[in-house]
Amino acid sequence: MHEHNIKTDLKELIIDTMIPESQSYIDELKVLIDNKTATDDDFDASTEMISFLEELNLIVKAIDEDDITDEEAQTIYDRILTMIEEHH
Repeated sequence: MHEHNIKTDLKELIIDTMIPESQSYIDELKVLIDNKTATDDDFDASTEMISFLEELNLIVKAIDEDDITDEEAQTIYDRILTMIEEHH
């Protein structure tokens, strides 16, 4: 039986939602950059999203290696949910 806990929920949220959406946005920005239609904001957003993607991967790694507490996982999960609500 698959045990549900905050670390599992956080990992699923990152892998199933955040990483694909972040990668998709980076790909869209890359098209603008490649077409030379990107603004300074687009360049900044691209840099920020790449850093964000790296952070997401580090969080998944920390969960896999059990280097994160349930409390830390809950805080990150709540922050991500707030971010999703603000951008949708």
